[in-house]
Amino acid sequence: MACASFAKLNASSSQWIGQQSFTTNQRPLSATRRVCVPIRAGSYSEELVQTAKSIASPGRGILAIDESNATCGKRLSSIGLDNTETNRQAYRQLLLTTPGLGEYISGAILFEETLYQSTTDGKKFVDCLHEEKIVPGIKVDKGLVPLPGSNNESWCQGLDGLASRSAEYYKQGARFAKWRTVVSIPCGPSALAVKEAAWGLARYAAISQDNGLVPIVEPEILLDGEHPIERTLEVAENVWSEVFYYLAENNVLFEGILLKPSMVTPGAEHKEKASPETIAKYTLTMLKRRVPPAVPGIMFLSGGQSEMEATLNLNAMNQSPNPWHVSFSYARALQNTVLKTWQGHPENVEAAQKSLLVRAKANSLAQLGRYSAEGESEDAKKGMFVKGYTY
Repeated sequence: MACASFAKLNASSSQWIGQQSFTTNQRPLSATRRVCVPIRAGSYSEELVQTAKSIASPGRGILAIDESNATCGKRLSSIGLDNTETNRQAYRQLLLTTPGLGEYISGAILFEETLYQSTTDGKKFVDCLHEEKIVPGIKVDKGLVPLPGSNNESWCQGLDGLASRSAEYYKQGARFAKWRTVVSIPCGPSALAVKEAAWGLARYAAISQDNGLVPIVEPEILLDGEHPIERTLEVAENVWSEVFYYLAENNVLFEGILLKPSMVTPGAEHKEKASPETIAKYTLTMLKRRVPPAVPGIMFLSGGQSEMEATLNLNAMNQSPNPWHVSFSYARALQNTVLKTWQGHPENVEAAQKSLLVRAKANSLAQLGRYSAEGESEDAKKGMFVKGYTY
């Protein structure tokens, strides 16, 4: 039995008080009975904790290749390839069969199609990952749709049927899950959108744990906007307060989750860019105010930063010890150069895999606080922000 760690002050407050019990009656404290809430993760508790620890291991992070077929098609079209299952399979085979990838990558988030695919030689992609000691993961949300009653905001669908789907994903070899919802600062964000995001994430997390999958909790605060970094910090603190409140309400085991937050940066259209040191300061301030040390890993998303920016910012956050493993869960910031190197040509596969290892190693060094940007290519310095980006 474990007591709920957090209690919300009131319905409108985003502040938290930890490690205390509250009652609504007026009895003296000595007569107050302490109420404990069981934290349940079914029969998978020990496995969940071990999986989370394995992913949050020193010098390693997550390769996110869970783009929907439509988004993957956009990536393929940028190098002149049609959006076919054969081409998607070829690209993901390139990534997942890279020799030595497991030295820097501990987990790979897959789209459902990829979880069930094999190489052209008939080896399951899941088995390719196991050989490199990389944990297979799965994207389980069903995408964003408009949120009625909000300020042109969205909510994430996919809770219907999630339990049965998660059980099937576990049988196929997946051991962690991802659910991405978004919060837009230019749109408010409205209290409705923040609450919807937090509640959806909490229900998903509880369902995932009940079926043996470590949930990655990802309320992405979009880079869109002209706001300063202070505004991003304010919104991030509010969002994560809501998220952890509802995670506790749903009896989610904190030791068996991973977080995938946005870094605290100015809006992409703000007149001044922030240095890696400033971004690290604001981001770590937010995390220390909101994230319990029981959480094993913080796996940042890149969110449209350039490959080099994402790595520099991660490196700055690892210049001193943190209460959690602070690492990466990058998609574009690991794949951009790979795709440009490959160009869809079989003779370029080896060179493309080497470019993946270069980026993976750079972020591995950043997780250890040892990265240097010396010698980075011009492509690695190019930003990848897309306004209103969908995944």
